[in-house]
Amino acid sequence: MKKEDLRIVFMGTPEFAVPSLNALIVGGYNVVGVITAPDREAGRGRKITMSAVKHYAINNNLKVLQPTNLKDADFIKELIELEPNLQIVVAFRMLPKVVWSLPTFGSFNLHGSLLPQYRGAAPINFALINGEKETGVTTFFLDEQIDTGNILAQTKIEITQEDDAGSLHDKMMVLGAELVLITIEDILNENIVPINQKTIINKKLKKAPKLLKSDCKINWNNNAEKIKNFVRGLSPYPAAFSILSSSDYKDTIVKIYKVSIISSISDKTIPGTIISDGSTYLDVVVDDGLIRIEELQLSGKKRLKAIEFLRGFQNINDYNFKN
Repeated sequence: MKKEDLRIVFMGTPEFAVPSLNALIVGGYNVVGVITAPDREAGRGRKITMSAVKHYAINNNLKVLQPTNLKDADFIKELIELEPNLQIVVAFRMLPKVVWSLPTFGSFNLHGSLLPQYRGAAPINFALINGEKETGVTTFFLDEQIDTGNILAQTKIEITQEDDAGSLHDKMMVLGAELVLITIEDILNENIVPINQKTIINKKLKKAPKLLKSDCKINWNNNAEKIKNFVRGLSPYPAAFSILSSSDYKDTIVKIYKVSIISSISDKTIPGTIISDGSTYLDVVVDDGLIRIEELQLSGKKRLKAIEFLRGFQNINDYNFKN
């Protein structure tokens, strides 16, 4: 089959999925439909917004479907009428069997880890939180379980010390788009041998479940390396946070986006204690030394560098961070 004759349905919602859809269009593939999340209210004004994928699809005159229920009979009928040979899923939700089993070539998903490691909704975040030195992207055929289907292709990427969740996300969405094209070409050329994930599990699996707000609170009793990885693994979203507390003032939530490790050891030993000159640095006592906060955001305020924050915040040494 020629690529122009391959009828592709693409499923995705956020910005991460857009480069993959764009790669299909630029590559001359026949995308007969795009499935994305329904429009929703967002922001303080509760303005109705469309997904990044829908915005791209409309600008490129692609047919868009936005089902609220993937098992709905009318949606299934519309999907069947598209006569897809292949479905490609990038950052979408779990599909019922009636949907993923429909195309003749099956349905494959792009996942942001080297499966079988880091199955789940937040693989980029957890790779950083756990201090991994490399990660990657994987394409795999969908089956009835989440992220367990047969692997089609993988590409690795180094995680640098400067990476956070934002920078790694941006690198991997480009890498992922390239892998999507490679996977389609291999499927068309019958040059692919799916690998059962069970056959390559040789160590304990690390999970990447959906992050809740309660998962993002910093534990200052941890060591500096662990806290640094925790912060960068959640930056810029959903963001690590702590409670800035003082006996004289109301507790305040502070999001912390960037930290560094200070080699010197403080004579203060209670984790969460703040040490600052009030103008140029903001350090916090941790289990094995000090963490220097470089970028942070008070609740309801804008994100600032520590030096800017200190300029407008008096008596910082009267505060501490709660565990």
